[in-house]
Amino acid sequence: MEKLERTITEPIGEVDLNRPKVEIGKLFGKIQAGLETFFIKKGYLFLIIGFLLGRALILSQLTPFTLPFFAAIYLVRREKAPLALIGLIGGAATLSFTHAATTFIICFLFLFVFRISKKWVRNELKVLPFFVAGTLLAGTVAKTFILKGHVSLYELMMAGVEASLGFILCLIFLQSLPLLSLNRRRQSLKTEEIVCLIIMLASVMTGTIGWNVYDLSVEHIMSRYLVLIFAFVAGATVGSTVGVVTGLIFSLANISSLYHMSLLAFSGLLGGLLKEGRKIGVALGLLIATLLMGMYVDGGANLIISLYETGAAILLFLLTPQNLTMKLSKHIPGTPEYAAEQQQYMRKMRDVTAQRVSQFSNVFQALSKSFSAHNEPSGWEENSDREFDYFLSNVTEKTCQTCFKKDHCWARNFDTTYDYMKEIMNDLDYEDGQISPRLAREWDKHCTRAKKTTEVIQQELTFYKANQKLKKQVQESRKLVADQLLGVSAVMGDFAKEIQRERENHHKQEELILEAMQEFGIQVEQVEIYSLEQGNVDIEMTIPYCNGLGECEKLIAPMLSDILGETILVNSEECAAFASDFCHVTFHSAKAFVVDTAVAHAAKDGGLVSGDSYSTIQLGSGKYAIAISDGMGNGERAHSESQETLQLLQKILQSGIEEQVAIKSVNSVLSLRTTDEIFSTLDLAMIDLQNADAKFLKIGSTPSFIKRGAQVMKVQASNLPIGIIEEFDVDVVSKQLKAEDLLIMMSDGVFEGPKHVENFDLWMKRKITELKTDDPQEVADLIMEEVIRSRSGHIEDDMTVVVSKVKHNIPKWSSIPLQKKAN
Repeated sequence: MEKLERTITEPIGEVDLNRPKVEIGKLFGKIQAGLETFFIKKGYLFLIIGFLLGRALILSQLTPFTLPFFAAIYLVRREKAPLALIGLIGGAATLSFTHAATTFIICFLFLFVFRISKKWVRNELKVLPFFVAGTLLAGTVAKTFILKGHVSLYELMMAGVEASLGFILCLIFLQSLPLLSLNRRRQSLKTEEIVCLIIMLASVMTGTIGWNVYDLSVEHIMSRYLVLIFAFVAGATVGSTVGVVTGLIFSLANISSLYHMSLLAFSGLLGGLLKEGRKIGVALGLLIATLLMGMYVDGGANLIISLYETGAAILLFLLTPQNLTMKLSKHIPGTPEYAAEQQQYMRKMRDVTAQRVSQFSNVFQALSKSFSAHNEPSGWEENSDREFDYFLSNVTEKTCQTCFKKDHCWARNFDTTYDYMKEIMNDLDYEDGQISPRLAREWDKHCTRAKKTTEVIQQELTFYKANQKLKKQVQESRKLVADQLLGVSAVMGDFAKEIQRERENHHKQEELILEAMQEFGIQVEQVEIYSLEQGNVDIEMTIPYCNGLGECEKLIAPMLSDILGETILVNSEECAAFASDFCHVTFHSAKAFVVDTAVAHAAKDGGLVSGDSYSTIQLGSGKYAIAISDGMGNGERAHSESQETLQLLQKILQSGIEEQVAIKSVNSVLSLRTTDEIFSTLDLAMIDLQNADAKFLKIGSTPSFIKRGAQVMKVQASNLPIGIIEEFDVDVVSKQLKAEDLLIMMSDGVFEGPKHVENFDLWMKRKITELKTDDPQEVADLIMEEVIRSRSGHIEDDMTVVVSKVKHNIPKWSSIPLQKKAN
């Protein structure tokens, strides 16, 4: 039926227009794979290169290419060395039989010496150029002596030149030959690798010197084609470099081609500059260079031939598949294709990293669920009944197993015996080891060993209660671990989302900002926008040396504020050390509120070390945390305890974990760390700087107060101090703060410090209401002074007061309008 419905609903006569393109793409792919297999894997490319290098000459008599190429092939692709040797001998034979014989003998001599000395050579790559140079020098001198019977000084010098060229060419071939293998095609090319590749290609093309097709020189056509390819792919710099290097090698091979170097260099430069015109623009650059150079060299005698050669090179260039130039450009740094390839690679790495982080987040979430599954109430009830059955089995094993009434009690009256024992256990547990008289009388009538059974139940009850306490602690620890794992999972999930958030494309906005700055007279070198999200703007600028005049804060940030419609401030600034260097500045969105905090504190009896610790934490999520911790007792031990509590809390909060989970984590660490009864209180306030929303988490701490004009509000929560128990619920109190509010937090030494005061709340509210100042430091000092004065100048406990004032964030410099508004 489904098949019939599909047949009816399919459109009749519809043709897939993309199918021919797909088939053509597959055909080209098969052809490309076949050519790669034939030329590279099977090594026939080295046969062709060897043939051309075998007939290449320098200064019309030197052949320094043969042995370096054979030696490099022997070291890099040893299995293809015979093909390369055949190609070299075949190319040399086109010059003369003597050249072919000399090439074979020199290569054989190199193999003989290299194989013999292999026992003493540790690094073949380093010594190979020296072997090549020595073999060339010895072979050339021996050849001259055999043919002429003597060796002149000129011939000896030429042999030295050829050996030196062989040394250099060996290094070049070792660098460039691996580029022709399939395993390195995905790597980017370094500058020296590009130059070596160009030298090798130019050297290979010197083997075409003397080849003509209808009076057109093949070497001129191929050299101009090479320049066109690189100018189109990499631009003017690489194009002119290719022209210079290629022309230089051709001029060494044939002195009459000296002017050709100027033509190639000029055409590479023009073609690269006209690269924006695509292939037509690059071809036009070569054509213009040919016309200009042809008219000034030889009076234009060979201009027509040169134009024909340029036309043939342009035709080959236009027929070159775009796929080939795209592949080549991906390996040359600085090209758009290379940048796109790198961006794709970075995106792939980013996605892989985000996926791995997300997987870890799922693992932690699964672990959290696994720990939480063992803490279900139904599971606890089943385990409790099972444990009670084990408890009774231990009791009956010591009492009922040897009793003659065992069958009567447990086979005939199981429920009655079971209920009696359960009731006895409950009485012993809740009545301080005593059972009720009624139960004692009934149990004596029911059991012949009532007294012994009661004693065994009491003994086993001690172990049972210890076991229950231990299991409860394990369950609480499991719940704590589950919460911590869930918090870590949430943090890692958020981190995975941040990794996947790409830098958006803001080229247009960057140009507008740059243009606006320049119109205003501010010189900006570069603008990079990473985010334009409201309240989360992130812009980086590079400006010239500012000489420390505050140009970024006074001019650029106000202008950005006017452009973006929100307050922008300088986040970080790296000023240049020298006048020729640049400054790097980042601008972020300003928070709607800022918090000014002041502290007043004193140690017990005027000591140097206080058991109280305080901290202010600026979190990256736009939150501001204020914390006070009071260690148990006084002195160094209490100070280290409270300080460690705050340090743990700060590091956990900065990791991005939620406040409640962070406090529970700190509590678990401190409660499990030591068996000493050393506890700490914690008073934490988290203020969101975007909306001034505040959350208060109080662990065994005193109340806090919010002063808003003449009104004073108390913030209070009831929790035990940190470290007393392993599991507790954190009460969170939320308050909406407003600008100019004063938040007053204090330790118990201040709150409970006043002498002869019955109601500390009313006393503290009255003192705060009577304050005539709203300066945080003055408020903290006045409260501290009032408490100490009530004690006649004695400090009987560690005292800490932290006062924070919430204010609107008003930038120091107002926004600067870019355009005058119409009246």
